[in-house]
Amino acid sequence: MRDYDEVTAFLGEWGLFQRLIFFLLSASIIPNGFNGMSVVFLAGTPEHRCRVPDSANLSSAWRNHSAPLLRLQDGRQVPHNCRRYQLAAIANFSALGLEPGRDVDLEKLQQEDCLDGWEFSQDVYLSTIVTEWNLVCDDDWKTPLTSSLFFVGVLIGSFFSGQLSDRFGRKSILFATMAVQTGFSFLQIFSINWEMFTLLFVIVGMGQISNYVVAFILGTEILGKSVRIIFSTLGVCTFFAVGYMLLPLFAYFIRDWRMLLLALTVPGLLCVPLWWFIPESPRWLISQRRFREAEAIIQKAAKMNNVAVPGVIFDPVELQELKPLKQEKIFILDLFRTRNIATITTMSILLWMLTSVGYFALSLNSPNLHGDAYLNCFLSALIEVPAYITAWLLLRTLPRRYIIAGVLFLGGGVLLLIQLVPVDYNFLSIGLVMLGKFGITAAFSMLYVFTAELYPTLVRNMAVGITSMASRVGSIIAPYFVYLGAYNRALPYILMGSLTILIGIITLFFPESFGMTLPESLEEMQKVKWFRSGKKARNSMNNEENPKVLITSF
Repeated sequence: MRDYDEVTAFLGEWGLFQRLIFFLLSASIIPNGFNGMSVVFLAGTPEHRCRVPDSANLSSAWRNHSAPLLRLQDGRQVPHNCRRYQLAAIANFSALGLEPGRDVDLEKLQQEDCLDGWEFSQDVYLSTIVTEWNLVCDDDWKTPLTSSLFFVGVLIGSFFSGQLSDRFGRKSILFATMAVQTGFSFLQIFSINWEMFTLLFVIVGMGQISNYVVAFILGTEILGKSVRIIFSTLGVCTFFAVGYMLLPLFAYFIRDWRMLLLALTVPGLLCVPLWWFIPESPRWLISQRRFREAEAIIQKAAKMNNVAVPGVIFDPVELQELKPLKQEKIFILDLFRTRNIATITTMSILLWMLTSVGYFALSLNSPNLHGDAYLNCFLSALIEVPAYITAWLLLRTLPRRYIIAGVLFLGGGVLLLIQLVPVDYNFLSIGLVMLGKFGITAAFSMLYVFTAELYPTLVRNMAVGITSMASRVGSIIAPYFVYLGAYNRALPYILMGSLTILIGIITLFFPESFGMTLPESLEEMQKVKWFRSGKKARNSMNNEENPKVLITSF
């Protein structure tokens, strides 16, 4: 029996129909770019200090010295963000005409918390959820938790999106998840407290990743073999980066978080007309035995491509052979069936999770870099475009494990160098951060292809799903790497750089998949590339070639 690609070969690979699907599905990803990273500006933390009420009747000198000084890592002293001198005491000194520092030793004064709230600088942001609900000092843990819970929603959405699209169809779930992302993002504008905002943000995360995954599946099922790899890298990933680049442009001109969120929600409505241009997946329709609908889509595609349609697209005899076949049942434990398979799976989980930590931590930390927060965020998004192009070019010609390890070494190495850069050379630090983002992004974009090539058909989707979920765990952890920067400027980069180099070393132990035939069974999976030699290594390889020996020795 012919497969789907053979049946539809008369359509060609890059006709008007394929170009339309490529660009419309890629364009539907643009809102994912700015919704996925919107927390960077929605939850931005401006400079702040304890508010001193007018009723305190302090002189201008005592008002300026109401907060104790805090020494930073670079030696500078700035007013404390979360403490102030007791107002009752300094009010008496002010009434007596005593001067701070000259007549009164400030180091001997007792301190208190910010009992009257905070004053927030509006130099960068007019308002954020931090200034709205005072998410600073004792409540500063809520800011990274907001980002983490968004990625919890992403984790939940990635778990259910594939199952829903398998049951209800790609197109229906694609637009339903677009509606969830846009609708609940709009509801966030009316949040009355942090808890409501965060709960809605979790649901937005569920819709955001589901839209992305289903668009990816729909595109790969409709487009031909020669276009799928380009769509999976330059199409989906690059348009995500375009949306990411639009975020700082929106945020630069709209400094109020509620109005910014409204502006980020409106583009989602522009996706509504796509319903009449993006078809259902013919492959999915065939799997549901809805052959007439599938034929209608293929005939419309042929008309758009101006090619002749065969008299019979699906032969009746072939359709009879499409009866569901009894397939071997597979379980997650099959990914750990033998020592070799379990090792590859464990290393894949670590690879996805730690690469995700680096990618999202660097993305979320861009406003904290020295200089303009909006420009830094734009550069962080812009650097992804050459990273995706580089990844695509490398995947076409070079061994997978070496190029992934190479870009991870590049990304991790430059992040470790940041701690050696003098404080005054901020432009060099930013350049190293962007170079690190380039390396980690390039590696991240290669993982889908690499993982899919390692595993056999029977467990390939499960393996990609499990490792992809591991990356979501990494994104949940990532905001706390950024949070560590409040205690030590270099600490997040030391941790990210060290972990990235570590996972780069582990990548060298993977089997090579470039130019290899895709495995069709677990027994055909290649062996882990341990660095061993001599008689012991040969004996080990001989043992691993026998699956029964592997099972008994596990």
